[in-house]
Amino acid sequence: MAATVPSSFVQGMLTGARRTLGDSELAAIVRAAGIEPALLEVSATRFTRQQFVRVYAGLALGMGDEMLGLWSRPIRAGTLKYLGLSLLDAPSLLIALYRFTRFWNLLLDDHQLHLSRKDKSVTISLRRRAPRAAVTVFGHELMIKLVHGLASWLAGRALPIEQVGFGFPKPGSFADYAALFPEQVIFVQHHTYIRFPEQALWQRFRRGRGELLQFVRRAPDDWIFSTFDHASVTQQVRVFVASRLEWDPELDGAAQALHVSNRTLSRKLATEGATFRDLKNGVRRDNAIERLMATRESLAGIAAHL
Repeated sequence: MAATVPSSFVQGMLTGARRTLGDSELAAIVRAAGIEPALLEVSATRFTRQQFVRVYAGLALGMGDEMLGLWSRPIRAGTLKYLGLSLLDAPSLLIALYRFTRFWNLLLDDHQLHLSRKDKSVTISLRRRAPRAAVTVFGHELMIKLVHGLASWLAGRALPIEQVGFGFPKPGSFADYAALFPEQVIFVQHHTYIRFPEQALWQRFRRGRGELLQFVRRAPDDWIFSTFDHASVTQQVRVFVASRLEWDPELDGAAQALHVSNRTLSRKLATEGATFRDLKNGVRRDNAIERLMATRESLAGIAAHL
C-alpha cells in the first residue's frame, strides 16, 4: 500500500502555476485529478499517489513546463526525455550524475548544480547563482527527488542515500519526508543537497530508449515515489501493519517479524522520526482514503475493516 501525501505537497506543486494560470484553469486541472479544489485549503487533507501524479501531469501539459513554473525559466516539454537520453550511454552512475548536473546548468538561470567528491561520498548540491535568488521550497524538493529518482531508475533499485539537506526551514509536513527520503533529512543548510556513498555510484547500468520513454510518460511517478517502497524500518513496519489490519497488529508482532526486540524496533523507528502507533494509524488512514476513492464501500464497511 503506497503512502498518501499531505495537501501541503500538492499546494507546493501549485506554487509556480499560480503565477501563470488563472484560478479557473487551476481548478479544472485539480478537479480532473479527482480533487475538489476546496480540499486543498484544509491542512489535514491527504491525497493518493495517483491524484498527486495526475495534478503534476495536468500542470505540466497546461503550462508547457515539466518543472511546473518553479524556476525562473520554463523547462519545456521534452526536456526530461533528452536529459535521460544523454545519460543512457554513461559508463557508470557517477558519470551519469555528472552529466545530469551539466545538463541542468545549461537550463537554470537562478541556481546551478554542483557535484563534489569527498571522504568516499558524492554530494550534488543546488546553489544560488546570485545571493538573492529565490528559494522555491517545492522546486528544491522536486530537483532532489529527480536526482535520486532518475539515478535509482537507471540502477534498477532505490539507491542508498547518506543525507539530504535543504536550504529552508523545517516544514510542518516534516513527518512525510520519511516516505520521500530514506535517510537523515536536515534543514536550514547553506545549500540544498543530496549525498550518496561513492561506492554505490560506480556500478554500471543498462537501460534502453524504450524503457526511458515509459519512464518519462509515467512522470513523476517513478522518481517522486521511488523511495515509497524503500527498505527503511518505517516502510517494513508499514508493510507488516498493512497485511494484518484485521488483527490489530501490535509492536511485539512487528518486532518478531523483523527479528529484533521491541526496544530495538522502537529505537530504530524513533531514529527515522516515527512511532509504531503513528504508523499504524497512518496505514489505516491511507487505506481508508484509497477505499473512499476507489470503491463504493460504505463508511461503516470501511470502519469495520479497519
